[in-house]
Amino acid sequence: MAVIKPFAAIRPGEEKAAKIAALPYDVYSRTEAKEIVAKHPESFLKIDRAEIQLEDSVDMYDKRVYQKAHDTLWEMVEKGTFIREEKPCYYLYELSMNGKVQTGVVACASIDDYESGIIKKHENTLAEKEVDRINHVDICNAQTGPIFLAYRANLVINQIIEEVKQEKSVYDFVTEDDVRHRVWVISEEHQITTLENAFAGIREIYIADGHHRAASAVKVGCKRRQEHSSYNGTEEFNYFLSVLFPDKQLSIMAYNRVVKDLNGMTEEAFLRKVSEIFEVLPLGKERKKPEEKGCFSMYLGEKWYACRMKSEDIPDNPVYALDVSVLQEKLLAPVLNIADPKTDKRIDFVGGIRGMEELERRCKTDCKVAFAMYPTSIEELFAVADAGLLMPPKSTWFEPKLRSGLFIHALERE
Repeated sequence: MAVIKPFAAIRPGEEKAAKIAALPYDVYSRTEAKEIVAKHPESFLKIDRAEIQLEDSVDMYDKRVYQKAHDTLWEMVEKGTFIREEKPCYYLYELSMNGKVQTGVVACASIDDYESGIIKKHENTLAEKEVDRINHVDICNAQTGPIFLAYRANLVINQIIEEVKQEKSVYDFVTEDDVRHRVWVISEEHQITTLENAFAGIREIYIADGHHRAASAVKVGCKRRQEHSSYNGTEEFNYFLSVLFPDKQLSIMAYNRVVKDLNGMTEEAFLRKVSEIFEVLPLGKERKKPEEKGCFSMYLGEKWYACRMKSEDIPDNPVYALDVSVLQEKLLAPVLNIADPKTDKRIDFVGGIRGMEELERRCKTDCKVAFAMYPTSIEELFAVADAGLLMPPKSTWFEPKLRSGLFIHALERE
């Protein structure tokens, strides 16, 4: 059963939250992060990407970067920019975008649940990406970016959430991307106990987004255990910062594909190949998103095509039945010779938030063909994780993105 516990967050004062909240560290390049902080000096990016406070000659993975992040964070705590919660609490974090609302419980999840498989993964992690966040968490002595977790909706948890949301929120602001963010503190003992018991009855928790942050947090926790041989499991380093959302509220956007060449074929020859593999309907200039699983739209030669996968080509396997897998196995690998989309420089991935216009733009600049996919569903994600399998790279794009800097989980008291 899942251990999802309250914690005493370090968080911005009410008047500072909107100025501090920042998109995840890996959304920006170093140059972009520097530009954001130049415009918004209190942005949490100056902690999450502390290299922007140092000379450009300093490597972003230099130990001085992580020390600068540590010093900036704890100076802001010392000055009162961040406040320490007086007791362990849960928090609600609501995000509203385009009329859709999702509300998560901010809490700490157990590194033991991660290692035992109660918290389930659907992606592999890269060691070099982990090292950066391991150093950041360990040297900052805090987790600063929450892991996006999902669970199957629970009536008791839903009731507590609705009850708390009748109260006044502590944060309420709209970010530049038109996402509204609201936060409530859950400090009543009976609500805390009810939530903790309700989560204890949930058998599976899923990582929706943040696999590298989760793996890094767990490795830091295990390192701290080795350093504290008399640990008893209650120490904060045994847990990692999370926001848990019910599956019914989550929507996954498409993760589209663009390819830079046609593997030596003309557009006409490539279109004939595609038509042999899939059912293809010309759309001309009409942009039409795929409307159901098993369908995708293709942009080739400044024209759109609606494509449908053949049922006999969709296997009874939670990974290989994914639309992105069928496209890879039936077209990208055998026809375009893209054997490994993780390493092949000829393919690129475009988040659905950028729209189909971005696919057209790419095909008019550096690519020859684009594929607009139907989004992977949360049920498909759960099925892959339940089977102990892994999704292909770039299978899911979650929006809106959780902001960093609103909740900080200290591993040990400074």
